[in-house]
Amino acid sequence: MRHLLTSLAIWLGALDTLADRAGLRGLSWGGGALGPLLSLAAMRGRPRAWALLAALPLALPLQLGLASLARPRLNPKRQLLPGDYGDRTVQQPAIPARYGPVPALLIAPKGGARAAVCVAHGSGCDKTFYAWRLADALVGRGLAALLIDLDGHGESPRPQAFPDIIESVAGPARWLRERYERVGLLGMSLGGAVTARAVAEGAPCDALALWEAPPRLRLDGEAYRWVQIAEALRVARPPLLDLFRDGTLYHIIMAWRTSGIRARIGTWDLFDALDLLGSLGRAGSAEGRPPLLLVYGGRDAVLHRGADEEVRAATAGWGTFHLLPRATHLSLPIEPETIAITAAWLKLMLNAEC
Repeated sequence: MRHLLTSLAIWLGALDTLADRAGLRGLSWGGGALGPLLSLAAMRGRPRAWALLAALPLALPLQLGLASLARPRLNPKRQLLPGDYGDRTVQQPAIPARYGPVPALLIAPKGGARAAVCVAHGSGCDKTFYAWRLADALVGRGLAALLIDLDGHGESPRPQAFPDIIESVAGPARWLRERYERVGLLGMSLGGAVTARAVAEGAPCDALALWEAPPRLRLDGEAYRWVQIAEALRVARPPLLDLFRDGTLYHIIMAWRTSGIRARIGTWDLFDALDLLGSLGRAGSAEGRPPLLLVYGGRDAVLHRGADEEVRAATAGWGTFHLLPRATHLSLPIEPETIAITAAWLKLMLNAEC
């Protein structure tokens, strides 16, 4: 038992030292000094090799638990709460739309902005769903970010319905046009299909970005369960460890919680009604079409095979297309590369000034 406890102390000290040196605050509990001291002190006990091997599986969950206990306020969603911060303000306007107000958060640079981006989340998510990194990137490039709840999601009082849901994006786009010189629209998955349809029907838009928007979905219950398993197995990737710079494991997991979907139309049928390819065809053939950015993941288990190529072909000669080979449907919106590409492109297209 002594060798096992000594080995556990060595691992905890080493893991904490590595987390601290890597800047992963959400995985660290020792404040930079306690980890090395613990390892050095424990090594004097000269544990045996078998004890070191046996202690590692115990040390990993214990390290995560200690880090969560040591940093209870390291919650990245706190920066999305309404208030006045060092470089930005966060307001909670109720955006008027044809069928009633759209719940939203407006995150704007402290010195003001000439351009703003409306961000529409994916199915089953809400306006704050892992949105802090994207908001940081937009504000850092001189852009205001308007995070909205689609109908049937988050704080929206209305169920998911067609064609009503199009106003979830069209109303905020008009609201931004009244307040900013330039307006960008960014839609993820379902939000991308809704956004493309809103633009096709005349919503104000000076730059359009779509992430992993499916032309259609055809999954029965069993197929969807396999998709969930495949996505869960693929989502764990080294670049996503970077999230632990922002929060502990507890807060990263809690950020996944949403209110679910309240619907009068099923999500698969909604994608059919929104008709992504038709919407892009109409928007792309319109006079004064906005520049288009498309970002898709190479390991996306939700989209049917070839879906990204269908969208790429439908926007040939118009859109700028990026395929991130290792990204999945779940990981793509929080991949650092996705956010960096999109924020830089939006700044360029909207002529934002920092």
